[in-house]
Amino acid sequence: MNKSTLRSGIRGDSEDENEDDLPSPEELLRSDFISSDFNASNYLSSLCDRHQSLEDLQSDLRERSQFLSQELIDLVNYNYERFLSLGSDLNGGEEQLEDVRVGLLGFKSGVMDVRGKVKTKKDKLERLLIEKIKIRRQISLGRKLLEVDVRLEELEGNLVVVSPVQNAIGSVESGTRGQFHDKYTEDEPTANCKIPDINFQKFSCLATDYRSLESLMADVGIDHPYIKAQQTRMIRNKKIILTNLSKEIHQTKVSKDKSRLLDLLGIYRELGAAGEVIGILQEFDRRG
Repeated sequence: MNKSTLRSGIRGDSEDENEDDLPSPEELLRSDFISSDFNASNYLSSLCDRHQSLEDLQSDLRERSQFLSQELIDLVNYNYERFLSLGSDLNGGEEQLEDVRVGLLGFKSGVMDVRGKVKTKKDKLERLLIEKIKIRRQISLGRKLLEVDVRLEELEGNLVVVSPVQNAIGSVESGTRGQFHDKYTEDEPTANCKIPDINFQKFSCLATDYRSLESLMADVGIDHPYIKAQQTRMIRNKKIILTNLSKEIHQTKVSKDKSRLLDLLGIYRELGAAGEVIGILQEFDRRG
């Protein structure tokens, strides 16, 4: 035996011993292939430290692929058998579907009937609400008209005016009230009144009551028949106030009380008759 043969024999025995000392490669796990983030390239690169030949690795991967393919085939066959049995399971399902369809039609009919009743109730409720609003407006109007009548009577009472109704029933006691005659226009009746010793506060209250009543009438509507019918009384009351104001202004001018005169002129302005003051003062100057 030559030296080269001896060396090759020794080296061959050494290589066999080194291969026997290497650990056996682990089995490829099934879970590695079914993970949601599986990537073939990354997986193969992670196998670089396996102590096995490329042929052995290819053989393992081939076996794993065959195993997975067989699992897939078994799963498809199982589901296919269940699908085929579905037909027999649904045998007689037409009658059940018809029962369901009839039930749904009955339910739909019931819903439509309820919807119709609800709509009828809704329409009736809307009509009642509209009627309620109209009644409320009529009640509000009636209250305002009643307030106009009451406040007009109070104003005439404060002026001690004999209204047409009181004249008709003869409710005024003779001898208890004086008479104040003032012919405002040629075609208007004479008004009876008695305003003894009216101070400035009384005149101011009368003017305020008159303007408030006038505003209430405007709120009701000047075209309302009742409001139109009361215009004669309102004009008469205003003229009575203005007539007595003019007399008071004359007395104030004679007494030369400028402060009171300015207050009385303010009442004219409140009544919307400021333009009449100039004529009254000029007439008093002519008389004086």
